[in-house]
Amino acid sequence: MTTALTAPQGADTAWPETQPGDDDPLAGRLDRWLAARGAELVAMRRHIHAHPEPSHSEFETAGLIFRKLTEAGLEPRLMPRGNGVICDIGEGPRVIAFRADMDALPLQDLKDVPYRSTVEKLTHACGHDVHTTVLLGLGLLLAQLNEQGELPGRVRLLFQPAEEAIPSGAPEVIAAGGLKDVAAIYALHCNPQLPAGLVGVRSGPFTAAADTVKVVLSGPGGHTARPHLTADLVHALGRVIVDVPALLDRRIDPRAGVSLVWGSVHAGQAFNAIPGSGEVSGTVRILNRDAWREAPEMITKLIRDVVVATGAEVDVQYRRGVPPVINDRMATAIVAGAAGAALGADRVVEAEISMGGEDFSFYLEHVPGSMFRLGTGVPGSDIRHDLHQGDFDVDESCIGYAIRVMTHTALAALSTGSF
Repeated sequence: MTTALTAPQGADTAWPETQPGDDDPLAGRLDRWLAARGAELVAMRRHIHAHPEPSHSEFETAGLIFRKLTEAGLEPRLMPRGNGVICDIGEGPRVIAFRADMDALPLQDLKDVPYRSTVEKLTHACGHDVHTTVLLGLGLLLAQLNEQGELPGRVRLLFQPAEEAIPSGAPEVIAAGGLKDVAAIYALHCNPQLPAGLVGVRSGPFTAAADTVKVVLSGPGGHTARPHLTADLVHALGRVIVDVPALLDRRIDPRAGVSLVWGSVHAGQAFNAIPGSGEVSGTVRILNRDAWREAPEMITKLIRDVVVATGAEVDVQYRRGVPPVINDRMATAIVAGAAGAALGADRVVEAEISMGGEDFSFYLEHVPGSMFRLGTGVPGSDIRHDLHQGDFDVDESCIGYAIRVMTHTALAALSTGSF
């Protein structure tokens, strides 16, 4: 399968000029910088795509980023395990941070392209290669502005490991001092449902908390002819599967956006034997931060209350994943304004709420910030290679658009006294 791209050969990428460029000196500078460095950035993205690394093992990617930043005259530092990079640019008491995640997904790359993954059953199917390339490009550009005395403060780049894993890498970055002196933090995420050249912004709930719950039932098994002598675990599992989500809907404010969905159930082997054990597992997704904090105790109690009448023994294993991403109002306004200045107001749209999880939320537990969606679809095409699919790919012009937006965001945030 061949994926349509704006630039099948990286060196030939046409970086579209921004509409505001005629009356915005920064836009003209960005046009020239991207024209000079665009092919290098595409090559970087393709190299990372061809050499993916799994969560918590992003050592080669981190090393590559470290070298590129060092070559630009910056002083990056590796995280303690060597699989992440933190780098400050400029000076000042307050910091505006930008985060990119670097890990790949355990999926087979199905694309027939020159930069197809060289690692079996591992590919960048969520756009983290783009995220990393964009943040590197932002760093190289800001380093140039800083050398010329035109960066009005300090920016921190956070190249994070393990966004796709639980436990994830954001807490490691925070523990390594990633948020020290940070006033606000920003990030982007690829969105194949938007064409390249558009960005989506949204204040308030952006992505959901994502936890997991596993319910293990046990009891005396027996013959299906005599269920009254057993705990009838299959029936008990059915009660858990049907009753718990229904009861949860009546126990939590519907505006909290709570979703409990079972994805796996196992019990028994013979059609005429009631098993002695069984289990059901699923995900809990929540848009409201307070509801998320209350969920483990409430859901565990609901499960126990449902099971008690069946006579089965129950073990509830509730595992925290990530909090919800709640975008700060002021930080989102800065992104929206910056995107409008960088690309034109007509290219800024309202992003949809996603029930997917994102560990950018851990940063927002400490400082205000905002994540926005970067359009990566091929303009005019009906084909949308979705995230977390083996054929996922992007229109690479999105890299230039993202660097424009990130640069304007950095300068606007540094110039705003609110943070």
